[in-house]
Amino acid sequence: MVVFGLSAILLPALAGVVTVVLLGWLLIATGIIGIATNIAHRNSPGFWWSMLSALLTLAVGLIFYSWPVGGLLTLSIALAAFLALDGAFAIALAFNHRNSLTPKWIWLLFNGVIDLLFAGLLCWWLPTSALWAFGLFVGCDMLISGVTLIGMGLDSRRSH
Repeated sequence: MVVFGLSAILLPALAGVVTVVLLGWLLIATGIIGIATNIAHRNSPGFWWSMLSALLTLAVGLIFYSWPVGGLLTLSIALAAFLALDGAFAIALAFNHRNSLTPKWIWLLFNGVIDLLFAGLLCWWLPTSALWAFGLFVGCDMLISGVTLIGMGLDSRRSH
C-alpha cells in the first residue's frame, strides 16, 4: 500500500483515472448482476424500483468507464460537498464539546477547518482540481494506511 500510495501521490491524475475506471467496472458488474437478479425474481415486490436502481448503477458504471475524466469531475464535486459538510459538522461538534474535552476540542475544530479549507480549494480550482485532487487523496489514504499497517505489524512483533 505504501508503494501504491506513493505512486498515486506522484502521478495523481493517473491514479484518479485508474480509480474511476475500476469503480466503473465495479458498477457495471453490480448493475448486470442486479438486472439478472431482477429478471430471475420479476414477481417480487418492488421489482420496478429495484430494476431502475440496477439500470442506474449500470449506466453510471458505463459513464465512469467510458469517460473517466467526467467521473473524476463528478467524484471531485461529491468529495468537496462531503468535506464541506463534514467540516461543518466537526466544527459544530467541537463547539458542542469545548467544555467537556478541555483542550482536546481544538483538534476537532482544526479538523473541521481543514476539511472546509480542502473543500474550498477543490471548488475554487475546479475543473482542474478534478485531475489531481482525487488521485492525490487516494494516494495519501493508501500511504497512511500502509504506514499504519506496517507500524501495527512491527508493534505486534515486539509484543510477542
